[in-house]
Formats: sequence, structure tokens, C-alpha cells
Amino acid sequence: MKLVVLSGKGGVGKTLVSVNLTNVLSEFGKIVHLDCDVEEPNSNIFLKREIDFTENVDIQIPYADSSKCTKCGLCSENCQFGAISVFKTGTVVFESLCHGCGVCSYICPEKAIKEKSKTIGNISFGEKDNIIFGEGVLKIGEPSGVKVIRKLKNKYPDSDIIITDAPPGASCSVVETLKGADYALVITESTPFGLHDMKAVLEIALKMNIKTGIVINRYDENYKETENYLRSENIEIISKIPFIKEIAEMYSRGELISNKKEYREIFLEIAEKTGVLKCLNK
Repeated sequence: MKLVVLSGKGGVGKTLVSVNLTNVLSEFGKIVHLDCDVEEPNSNIFLKREIDFTENVDIQIPYADSSKCTKCGLCSENCQFGAISVFKTGTVVFESLCHGCGVCSYICPEKAIKEKSKTIGNISFGEKDNIIFGEGVLKIGEPSGVKVIRKLKNKYPDSDIIITDAPPGASCSVVETLKGADYALVITESTPFGLHDMKAVLEIALKMNIKTGIVINRYDENYKETENYLRSENIEIISKIPFIKEIAEMYSRGELISNKKEYREIFLEIAEKTGVLKCLNK
């Protein structure tokens, strides 16, 4: 089972849920935990796995062979990222905008577009105590983490249980992380901002026909708008994590709150309601 933990905005507890869910599930069997928040991965602050190996992630960046280029402009017209422009003096590639899709080299009638390799990030893995940990890191200044996420996910595609910490928001990287998921666990908070941004990521998960549930972190019983909305949309609330100072303090120290009995029960309930614990016990 592939369960993706995601949120419409940063700072609502996505990593809190993903790492503690992984920690609890590892008591019952081997778990793959993937941190796909490649712009700022932080799962290993809590899981504390030694890295066994690291691989670079490369894309192919185009460049124009001036001896063959006729400056017809087809490459520029068909680049959806605006990464290549044709001037009277020649064809220019803006590498910081290029996503390495290959359209320009494919469409060039003179075969004047060549490609060179460029490293945009890396993926790393480590294994200990029933947890296989993997994370992707996107190099600063790169426009898209999609290729890093794709390579990270492809390392353990057939594992029985994969818990994935997605990037926050509703970007292309989130869509890539959700591809192939069996369950989308959306984390939100009891605030108007939490409700607004939750709706955006919910729309993506539901349009991708992924079974979806909600965890309300820092739950405030006086704020009912989130619950009212989810009830009107017939979306299940899996858990409500209370707003407790001790949880914030443990999290700030990089500690797994699920190591305490009273908080462990929260993540056992999440594991049961999402069906991931049942899959693990098969």
C-alpha cells in the first residue's frame, strides 16, 4: 500500500504525522519512508537513519549547434517553459528555466538541438530497524523537483508499505508524488488558512481518484468550519490531534511523539482507519 501524507500549506503537521506513522508501523513490519519534500526534506531529523548511499539526479539540457541551426524558431514556439529563445544572433537556452523535457530536440527539423547532462539534485537512502528511509534533495535555484521525486519513488516501487511525505501545496511536485498512491492522507489545522489550502490539495487528490482522509492537527473544538465543510463533502476525518504544548516541544527537539504511549494511540488509530495496518498484517 502506498500512502501519501500531504497538506495544502506548510507548517500544519505533515511531517509530524508521516514520521510518527512510520515509526508506529515499523513495530509490525518493514516500512519504506520517502521524503519527497525535495526543497526542504526534514523527515530524517526525526527518523535519524544513517545514509548508506547517495545518487545524483541528472536531466538533459539542450544546446544549439550553430552550424546546423537555421533559426526557424520551432524550438522556442513549442517550449512551454520559455526556456529557449531564437534571436538573429543565434539560439539561447536559459538553463534555469529548462525542465529537461526534450521537446525542443525532438521537434527541431535540422537536428541542431543537442543535449548535455546537468545535475539538479540527489537521492539518498539508509536502512535500520525495519525502516528503509529515502529522501530527495533539489539543488538551490532549480525550478522543479519532479525528476528528483520520480527517481526517488522508482527505487522501491514494489514495496508492501510505502509512507511518503509530500511537498506542501498544490504544485506539479505534489501531483508527481501522488501518482500511483492508494491513499491520500491530508493534514490540516483548525484555522481559516488551513481550511482554504486544504481545499486546493483535496481537489487534486479527488480528481486523481485517490481515496482520501483528513487529519486535523492542533485541533480547536471552537473552530467548526473545517469539520462542517468535510461533512458537507462526505470526506472522512481520520483523526484530530490535540493542541498540546508537549507535542510542540517534543517536535522542536526532533523527537518522535509516538514513542509516548498516549500519543502512540493516535497513530495506531490512523494506521487502522486508513487500512495501512491491515495491509501490513496480511
